[in-house]
Amino acid sequence: MIRFRLTELIADKAFKERRVVSLTEVAEATGIHRATLSKMANQPGANIGTEVIDKLCRYFGCQPGHLLTYVEEETEQS
Repeated sequence: MIRFRLTELIADKAFKERRVVSLTEVAEATGIHRATLSKMANQPGANIGTEVIDKLCRYFGCQPGHLLTYVEEETEQS
């Protein structure tokens, strides 16, 4: 499953700039709807297009690998 590291990137930006960075601020700066950002931050396996990833990479000055990571899903055994 793909896991988005949006929350971590926001926290890193806030720490570096010594201020609060909100989802609303990221939404306004990138043109990405706040609901989409919230889904990325809170819903594992959210289906997000490459256009959104491109905008976030541009905003954070990062590569896609910094924004998302692959996490092996645990399978339930009966």
